[in-house]
Amino acid sequence: MFDPVIAPSGTLLGLLQRGRGDGTLHALTAPRSEALEALNHCVLHDPRHDWQVENRSLYYARLYLDLHGELDAVEAHLFDAEDVLDTDESRTGLSLAVLGHLASYGRRDALVLLRRYAAQGTNWSWALDELALRDDDAGLRALATPVLARFGTDPEGEAELAATVRDAFEPRPWRLWADDPRASVATRVRAAREAGCFDRWQRQMRPTGPRPGWSVRAVFAWAQQGIERGAALHVPAARCLGAVAGPEDRPEILRAAEDGTEGARCTALRYLADGNDPDALDLIERAASTGPAPVAEAALDAFERMRSLAAVERARRWAGRPDALGAAAGRVLACLGGVRDRDPVLAALREAVRGEGPDAPTLWTLVDGAGRLGITCAAPVLRHIYRETASSHLRGRAARALAATDPSYGSGFAVECLWDCEESTREIAARHAETGDTRVVERLRRLAADPAEEAEVQTAVRSRIGPGETAV
Repeated sequence: MFDPVIAPSGTLLGLLQRGRGDGTLHALTAPRSEALEALNHCVLHDPRHDWQVENRSLYYARLYLDLHGELDAVEAHLFDAEDVLDTDESRTGLSLAVLGHLASYGRRDALVLLRRYAAQGTNWSWALDELALRDDDAGLRALATPVLARFGTDPEGEAELAATVRDAFEPRPWRLWADDPRASVATRVRAAREAGCFDRWQRQMRPTGPRPGWSVRAVFAWAQQGIERGAALHVPAARCLGAVAGPEDRPEILRAAEDGTEGARCTALRYLADGNDPDALDLIERAASTGPAPVAEAALDAFERMRSLAAVERARRWAGRPDALGAAAGRVLACLGGVRDRDPVLAALREAVRGEGPDAPTLWTLVDGAGRLGITCAAPVLRHIYRETASSHLRGRAARALAATDPSYGSGFAVECLWDCEESTREIAARHAETGDTRVVERLRRLAADPAEEAEVQTAVRSRIGPGETAV
């Protein structure tokens, strides 16, 4: 999947792609045709950089309901010829998830589309998972024949069916089909379930990787073998090292951290940092400054995991360095520093936005740190990140930080956050949005009554209802 092209944040399309609450508010006041065009563009061309963790489906489904949107464009997208050519589930996953939410709201047309796609579409397993949560038993039983027809009756087809049943995200349809009155269906599904269980047992009986009795040298060799195969194993190798290494092995581990092979060096650095070894910080500094890229990256990761006072003091010394170690020091202070560390954390936040933009991975930690430390001077930068980032998760973190640093948050961004695509952001807004705005009162009522809303959001909404807030 290619990185999506995100429109400017000041446009309706850009707001909807980001999942911002202002996107919904602007769409409801824009011409209906323009709003539906932008909405369909988002649903058919997934705008998320990380579609596996960012939420958009409920956000878009609610907007379809508010706009009384038709599903013709979604239907054409699902059953386009490209569905056969492009089998990546990210092409249709968002559309199917939106249909699932619409079906839960009672949209019969969405339910019919899901059933049809589960019977005919390439990404049928996703559609089946959506139906497993929303459809009735009769609707699911009707899909047994077309779904089973996808798998051949030869040994290869039966093995594929067993693997599909074993790895199914939602088991309800398969359980129903195992008890189906049609013998041809029930017998085949039961056999597949039994084969899947046996396969899982066999895999558990054939574990790979370290064995009891391994030596420190064997763990280092295993980590290096992973490097040669293109797999970074230094993290599990460091855990293995913790099980097999004794005090007498420390000199060997220190030598490996200093000049061992790439796999051994990464493993040793991680192990020493996790154990707060007194030599770990000096070794990390040398590895980060002069080591090859994989070793330097492992050293920085190891440093950021440390929670000792010595690590914090070293971070204060390294903060401000114009290199990766200085950036890591800023993140450590954002997580562990105190009031005295506000200035270096703020400087690191500003430098990250200036140098890498509003989507830089380092911002996640720095934004959290700005909120934790209550850096009020960071509010303008946080507002910029909130507006511009394409990551709805990072925007949610910026909203949480703004709630702690910006006195205007309750009457400003908190209002639009009630319509945000991320439930954690809606929860923050529900706790802080000022109810003097009539939009806030109405939105809180709607969230409280919406069966699709997350429990945490509804709990936050109910916390706002008290003797002095009967209007809510």
